[in-house]
Amino acid sequence: MRGGGEAVAYDPKLAAALSGATLRQLAHWRNAGASRGAVLIPEISGRRPVLYSFRDVVALRTCVKLRNHASLQKIRRALDTLRGDLKEREHLSSYTLVADAGTIYLAAPGQAVDLVRRKANVVIHEMVDVLQPFYRDGRHIPSLLQPRVHVTVDPAVRGGVPVIEGTRVPYDEVAALLRDGVPPERISDYYPSVTAPAALDAVDFADYVDSYDPDPPREPREAAAG
Repeated sequence: MRGGGEAVAYDPKLAAALSGATLRQLAHWRNAGASRGAVLIPEISGRRPVLYSFRDVVALRTCVKLRNHASLQKIRRALDTLRGDLKEREHLSSYTLVADAGTIYLAAPGQAVDLVRRKANVVIHEMVDVLQPFYRDGRHIPSLLQPRVHVTVDPAVRGGVPVIEGTRVPYDEVAALLRDGVPPERISDYYPSVTAPAALDAVDFADYVDSYDPDPPREPREAAAG
């Protein structure tokens, strides 16, 4: 259905690709464990089929960026302080969390609260926009709102499914046509608003998303010639 009532829902593979987390990390982070709370439980569905919201993906990108500088133990400690001592109950995407010099801050304009060492009024000199591209373990994590030049993500368009820029055409439908052998310059026969460069971006992004798949099953060995 079209219109403003579309729900934003991402399966774990797409949520992983848009956030930079691995599927294993997503499973671990939504597990509350014996004594610690979960890092993030999907707000749409925490059970199979697991479905993440756009806000979840923003929060996951924050966690991935924090892991570049802080251990998971410190992240959990920071979240304990945020949710426990500070009694903050908004969605995790509502907060600006920054890792710096071995700790994690809850940042506000001009100052921040140290969530690990419980200190206040620490000045943060450099704020990082979690929506912008970054690197994690050598992998380039693209911009959340524009993962490719001709591919965009907008929660108000088709429920946040990545689409060809300026259209409502999902990237995976265009990628499927190219993978079936349709030349990029003939994509407009199927989708008049999709150009050849946009089609190439769609399949490139689809390849990136598929790189988050678990190890593919091994192909059966051919029978020995007899």
